[in-house]
Amino acid sequence: MAHLSTKTYGAERGLTCALRQWRADSHCALLHGYSLGFRFTFAAEQLDAAGWVVDFGKGGFGPIREWLHATFDHTLLVAEDDPARETLMALGAAGLAQPRLVPGVSCERLAQYVFDNCDPMVRAASRGRCWIDQVECFEHGANSAIYRNPEAVTRQVTAEALQTLVREAL
Repeated sequence: MAHLSTKTYGAERGLTCALRQWRADSHCALLHGYSLGFRFTFAAEQLDAAGWVVDFGKGGFGPIREWLHATFDHTLLVAEDDPARETLMALGAAGLAQPRLVPGVSCERLAQYVFDNCDPMVRAASRGRCWIDQVECFEHGANSAIYRNPEAVTRQVTAEALQTLVREAL
């Protein structure tokens, strides 16, 4: 069984960005802004020398904090498939925005994007001892989405299957 710890990087931290859900059949198709928040769940089979899953200071979480700010602080998130992509990206050249091209702008896609970029940082910093179990992205207190590490899902299914086999064998 893995040890788990969480770190919440909430909306009060200032990850304010603009985006648009171009496929939405609502006002969400227009540019609008959020102060995004992220909740990380870290996992490790063994704790480090200090007794932690992950160091939330500069040594452990610092590179993630820096990446979050570079990606989401006062930026314009542009979905890779947005038909207005070129126009939105041109706002950067005009000095009107700091565009960031992302796979998608929904909380679901952003949670996966953050996982895909931050899990390798955690694994490298811990020399493979620690990993991200899941990332939650929230727009505000009412809306969020979670991306779960596929390895964690496999571990859970495998553990449950093993428990079932042991029960059946007894």
